[in-house]
Amino acid sequence: MSGVIVFGAGGRIGRAAVDEALRRGYDVTAVVRNPDRHGDLRVAGARLRGGDVTDPGSVAHLAAGHDAAIHAAYDAGSPPDVFFPAAARALVKGLAQAGVGRLVAVGLSALLETPDGTRLLDTPVFPAHHRSFALAHAAGAAVLHDTSAAPPDWLIVSPAGDFAPDSPRSGGYRLSLADPTTSLTPEDFALALLDEIDTPSRHRVQIGVAPQGN
Repeated sequence: MSGVIVFGAGGRIGRAAVDEALRRGYDVTAVVRNPDRHGDLRVAGARLRGGDVTDPGSVAHLAAGHDAAIHAAYDAGSPPDVFFPAAARALVKGLAQAGVGRLVAVGLSALLETPDGTRLLDTPVFPAHHRSFALAHAAGAAVLHDTSAAPPDWLIVSPAGDFAPDSPRSGGYRLSLADPTTSLTPEDFALALLDEIDTPSRHRVQIGVAPQGN
């Protein structure tokens, strides 16, 4: 049985990824900052661990023995422009030390291109008050891009628009450019994350996914 480690397993996207990985028969390690607050992950069948995704040593220790990693973590108590690049650096170094070959990271729709080739972040419709957070995400993505051909083999998967946590799971998704009019459930988004672990088809790029049929 292959092993998948999910950093940020306590959030809605991380939890959906844990559930989908377990459904597919993976041996799953769920990493959170405070395991005492997320005992339900252990009950669901995951191995629950506390860890710091910005610490290369913590990443390497926790990830040892796994085949792939999912990065869905965010620390609201840390400045975004510090957290995202630090997490990316720690994952690159720690996963390489642990011998983990695949990293699938959760991205933002703001960094996807619109049909004319402009990033959503740089269009007039993008809210100015979200710009600094999006740029912090971009700084984390830049760390991955700077790794060139070094391990791990990474992919950033972003919702094309927003998430719809209260909508029913459709059981599918489609690739998409940035499209703020779409809303994808965390469960359907998790399908894309795990599909790119089951059968990696895209490498060292960012892709967007939207609900199927929209």
